[in-house]
Amino acid sequence: MHHILLIPGFFGFANFGEIKYFAHVREELSKAYQERGRSLKVHEVATLPTASLPQRAAAIAATMAAIDDLGEAIVHLIGHSTGGLDARLFCSPGVSLPSSQLVEPLATRVRSVVTVATPHHGTPLASLFASLSGQRLLRVLSLLTLHGLRLGTMPLPALVAVTGFLPRLGKGQGPLLGILDQVYRQLLRDFDDTRRQEIDDFFSAATNDQNLIPQLGIESMQVFNAATTMREGTRYGCVVTQARPPSIRGNLAVGVSPAGQAIYALYRALYELAAGTPESQGGLSPSESIGLLAAYGQLPSLAANDAIVPTRSQLWGQLIHATWGDHLDVIGHFSGPDNNPPHVDWLATQSKFSHAAFEKLWQDVATFTLSSEQR
Repeated sequence: MHHILLIPGFFGFANFGEIKYFAHVREELSKAYQERGRSLKVHEVATLPTASLPQRAAAIAATMAAIDDLGEAIVHLIGHSTGGLDARLFCSPGVSLPSSQLVEPLATRVRSVVTVATPHHGTPLASLFASLSGQRLLRVLSLLTLHGLRLGTMPLPALVAVTGFLPRLGKGQGPLLGILDQVYRQLLRDFDDTRRQEIDDFFSAATNDQNLIPQLGIESMQVFNAATTMREGTRYGCVVTQARPPSIRGNLAVGVSPAGQAIYALYRALYELAAGTPESQGGLSPSESIGLLAAYGQLPSLAANDAIVPTRSQLWGQLIHATWGDHLDVIGHFSGPDNNPPHVDWLATQSKFSHAAFEKLWQDVATFTLSSEQR
């Protein structure tokens, strides 16, 4: 029996109502394991999106400890975005976490760690969102994303406001907090009373623990990488994403819809702010170069990113899969209305990520985890 723990990143707010962060990933992994004649149970780790890395890693320990039939099962950790850092920290030998569980006996059970679009060497967006106005903007951007995923629309006024704020924050010209709070309240009105209260309570709790964002800065990740070691007997692999750079052709492909153009403008702003692979990432190994060339036709530039994390910052361990797609495409949030349940996109990047690409990605991840059956 295999157990997979899925660990969300700081977009884990999407677990509201019928919208589930990892719903499509769970479906693909279950199918891949069934095709290979293997038994699988999938668990999702509940983390507060912006909590510190040690707090988030402690949630992995709590989730594992609560599994009744763990027995002699084989355990794998799959983390999206900052969830990959949580998995690495949890498995680091001798780690001390704020947990009532004995972490070491649990960590020794993990056969493989898979990181998906994870900022192993930091992301330039961390410094942007670390300020007070940046935290408020992240809250609005998060709710805007949830609005798109759940209701299928993203209000044009809110899109225009967020898109206008991003470049100003990047230049240190923060917007008035009152304007961001007003946009947040307007977005919240589109949900029913029960969901509105649930969302507001959730973001209020997240506001009280904003320790994660500074930890994702380039300098902070240098310290994290120096202090966090790989566990012997555990395999580490990564999935790398790269969105198509914004272009005039992309604008034309979006069409004349004002909302579509506003979403593409939001993507352009995020892409430009996330550009820049940290020097601490170092050079590429021969195997990484081969894999990236095969996926993209050329090596990703230092500016390449998925609108949240630089592409080359995502490399850690064995390169399992590299794909054209944005930060949330790879966990199933892309345009695929004919699928049941449907895939819902939140950011028009014109990266052409498809259901076929999604299936291939998670088939490769399943193959990697199953190859860890024998230590």
